[in-house]
Amino acid sequence: MKDLDKDKIKEEIKSNVKRLYRKEFKEATEKEIFQAVSLVVKDEIIDDWLATQNAMDEQDPKTVYYMSMEFLMGRALGNNMLNLCVYDEFKQALDELGLDITSIEDQEPDPALGNGGLGRLAACFLDSLSTLGYPAYGCGIRYRYGMFKQKIEDGFQKEVPDDWLKENYPFELKRSEYTYEVKFGGYVRTEVGKDGRLNFIQEGYRSVLAVPYDMPIVGYNNNVVNSLMIWDAQPKQVFSLESFDKGDYVKAVEDENLARSLVEVLYPNDSHISGKELRLKQQYFFVSASLQRAIQRFKKHHDDIHDLPKKVVFQMNDTHPTLTVPELMRLLMDVEGLGWDEAWDITTHCVAYTNHTIMTEALEKWPIEIFSRLLPRIYNIVEEINRRFCLEIEKKYPGDQGKVDRMAIIYDGQVRMAYLAIAAAFSVNGVAKLHTEILKKETLKDFYDMYPEKFNNKTNGITQRRFLLHGNPLLASWVTDKIGDGWITDLSQMSRLKVFVDDEKAQQEFRSIKYKNKLRLARYIKEHNGIEIDPNSIFDVQVKRLHEYKRQLLNIIHVMYEYNRIKEHPELDVIPKTYIFGAKAAAGYKIAKLTIKLINNVAAVINNDRSINNKLKVVFIEDYKVSNAEMIFAAADVSEQISTASKEASGTSNMKFMMNGAVTIGTMDGATVEMVEEMGRENAFIFGMSADEVIEHEQKRDYNPMDIFNQDQDIRKVLMQMVNGFYSPDNSELFRPIYNSLLNTNETQYPDTYFNLKDFRSYAETQDKLMETYRDEKKWTRMAMMNTACCGKFSSDRTIQQYVDDIWHLDHIHVNPLEDDEN
Repeated sequence: MKDLDKDKIKEEIKSNVKRLYRKEFKEATEKEIFQAVSLVVKDEIIDDWLATQNAMDEQDPKTVYYMSMEFLMGRALGNNMLNLCVYDEFKQALDELGLDITSIEDQEPDPALGNGGLGRLAACFLDSLSTLGYPAYGCGIRYRYGMFKQKIEDGFQKEVPDDWLKENYPFELKRSEYTYEVKFGGYVRTEVGKDGRLNFIQEGYRSVLAVPYDMPIVGYNNNVVNSLMIWDAQPKQVFSLESFDKGDYVKAVEDENLARSLVEVLYPNDSHISGKELRLKQQYFFVSASLQRAIQRFKKHHDDIHDLPKKVVFQMNDTHPTLTVPELMRLLMDVEGLGWDEAWDITTHCVAYTNHTIMTEALEKWPIEIFSRLLPRIYNIVEEINRRFCLEIEKKYPGDQGKVDRMAIIYDGQVRMAYLAIAAAFSVNGVAKLHTEILKKETLKDFYDMYPEKFNNKTNGITQRRFLLHGNPLLASWVTDKIGDGWITDLSQMSRLKVFVDDEKAQQEFRSIKYKNKLRLARYIKEHNGIEIDPNSIFDVQVKRLHEYKRQLLNIIHVMYEYNRIKEHPELDVIPKTYIFGAKAAAGYKIAKLTIKLINNVAAVINNDRSINNKLKVVFIEDYKVSNAEMIFAAADVSEQISTASKEASGTSNMKFMMNGAVTIGTMDGATVEMVEEMGRENAFIFGMSADEVIEHEQKRDYNPMDIFNQDQDIRKVLMQMVNGFYSPDNSELFRPIYNSLLNTNETQYPDTYFNLKDFRSYAETQDKLMETYRDEKKWTRMAMMNTACCGKFSSDRTIQQYVDDIWHLDHIHVNPLEDDEN
């Protein structure tokens, strides 16, 4: 790395402003200064990026291609400065220029490349791969507008484009030299080649060009910079003058429209056929381009394609990239000229699969009509994989047609993507101990019985560099002061904080840090929501993707119950409490979007009721994303992890809250089970049914929420308020669909699928216990400190090392900085 001090940084920032904008520094806006600062940082990165590429070429290590539809990266500037270990120098330089480094960081848009935990996990994994010195490419799509930018208007979620690429994004690099063609539709013609082999030729297709943009993934203080390779789509022919001259203006730009649609949004609304088609095209687009790039890179150093498994592994992050399997088969057979058995042997030694869902209905399936029409050659290959797989099942379980029907990849007019992934992958992993056990015993039992050796668990983790070092600098400094800075790359060292949990001075310091972080979040909420919240109140937080199984609904029902209780008993001595929500609902997910409206309507009633004397506040944070998440995790007192037991695969927000000293109220679900094992049940508030109890009720179908409604007058009052206009005076029927979903007023549906009412009393009683504990300042602080001290297991560094040891078997790369004459 170049010798970089604050004076050199100031000089380069000013020079960049002049070069980029033809302005003197004093005339530049903060947004322009952000660009100028980013270029200085990028110059630092480029040398290490080149050195890493040189090391990979020279050392020829085995490399993982991490295939994911989402990469929720968060802002890059601050994280890159921290990982380069130059943050302090840049802060000093900007201070001397009269600028606040946080304000400059705030000019960066969050790259809109992901939405929920799946995408954030992928981002943490890339950070850990670089920090641990393993060669990796993240492979995804360069979405122009991401999922959407969330606006809250009259309490409703409104989706607007997230135009994060409106200005030049400084931390990406276009790599046009690695452009590949991706084909859709048409038909497959066969012909016999000169060697007597049957060749398959796709004709009558439409195609786009896939062009990669690389983003640097900087390792912590080790000169390693891996790449996130995200694909943009461009038309082969931008404009057909011939069609235009004939008056066919639509056809004149149809190639451009196809290319644009592929990369416009993450997860197009698939409640209609065109949305389903677009999502399948997206999946094939990035998979095909990534595999073509991987094979070209392999062949640069190797002559024998049979050696591919020795140097390359493709990790499929959930079912979305499952087309990796048939596309790799296609490339090996149709392009490389291998026979089926050779291609299958290579594929099944290159491809691994991570499952992220317990719920069978969430395992991706595609109608044959759409699949075969859009991807005719790929469908041929999937048919043959299915035929051979069914024969394998029949051989192992002779006469058991039920087993074949349950496991077939193609069945009942659909292609079952998870089953295709399992049939081909050499490894199938869950993402928390409980999740993996449920996969083996319930969701994927038939496959586990057939392939027990494939299944393994890799409990998720998060990167402490993003969510503690960068997101909570006050706590990070305190931790370093107490135990040194080794925790930045070895989170297990956090256990050394346990000796301080009963130390009164350390407790006071910890409380002071939490209070300052709460002040910071309170300012953000005042600025963005216009709501004054009390930093002395309990900050009870639930921020995550909005889905019924995560039970934001249980949370807001309890808030309504608490409000009723305060109204009926104004003499109650309660600690003021601020409930903070943040979540996006998928555009086509009606009940989830209605839940957001309910939360906001409840907030409007409670926050404007002066009679409760600010004992209760409710805040919905608009457009939840990584940059505001860092602030939220640092400020939270209470972490809501209240999913229906057996439904959450892992969760990672639970780990971020734990690391930042929030105390969990939750069910024994996902990775929360392992968190409790690490810190002790006495340091969390656990309620509700166990996973086994939920599964038993589901199997027996013996739960009737109407019994609870009839017997519990508090619940009855809350639910009646949903439909009597109390929270929606202009439309008393607005929340009827939520009411119906809870009480099974539609006879065709199973009632309250996520057991909100069944778990309500246990939840309410545990919340009361939580509040009583909070009154004991020392006890609460000790619990919070134990959470931070016991978070060591939940680093993505640990997770990645387990993937490397058990699945990928990657080689370390050793990167030496470029010499000055090479700079």
